[in-house]
Amino acid sequence: MKSRSALFLVVFTLLFNFKSAAQISGDHVGAWYMYFFNTTFKEGPWGFQGDLQYHSWNKTDDMEQLLFRVGPTYKIKKPNMKFTLGYANITFGQQGVDNSSKVENRIYQEILFPLKLSKGIYTTHRFRYEQRFLAAHDFRTRFRYILFLNVPLNKTNLEKGAIYLAFYDELFLNGEKNIGLEQQIEIFDRNRTYAGLGYLINNGLKIQLGGMRQIANLSKRNQFIISLHHSL
Repeated sequence: MKSRSALFLVVFTLLFNFKSAAQISGDHVGAWYMYFFNTTFKEGPWGFQGDLQYHSWNKTDDMEQLLFRVGPTYKIKKPNMKFTLGYANITFGQQGVDNSSKVENRIYQEILFPLKLSKGIYTTHRFRYEQRFLAAHDFRTRFRYILFLNVPLNKTNLEKGAIYLAFYDELFLNGEKNIGLEQQIEIFDRNRTYAGLGYLINNGLKIQLGGMRQIANLSKRNQFIISLHHSL
């Protein structure tokens, strides 16, 4: 119980900080709407997963990103790990009245492994390596690591009807500094910290609402996030 109380305090503090930052930033708070899906074929090791995301500079109609990502998966039981080879297409929009956009294509490889720390505390680690293709830029790569943490509040396990705390932190590192056209970037790309509440509608469907603080080299932003997670 002590560990769960400490985790609750950490997530509550993050949510409070997000709310305070949002009040300061005003209209600069954006919104992300996300749908994640995954499935397995006849309960075997092979499967499929992906996500569809719409990011807005404001709350609804000023597109920041439109992202589609999909790929086959392969899961091994010991150790419990899932591998993904995927493709992503991202359209980036400009803030405000500028309707111009640019497109990025990605290929990525991913390793994901869950780890239950103790009764009622669930973590998942994900490592992702991206190969990025952007117009007017050299070929680029990026490394990403994310730690997910879920803690059920009204039940012992993450099962149907569970309300749970959700937390993650993701670090992005660029693989190159030179990106073409005599431009350079830093190795550190960005960090995302998220805290929210989730609800398991059933064992294959859950919804989360929360806030995220994104810190990049040239910007700091807050995002309101609604996500739907679907196991088919």
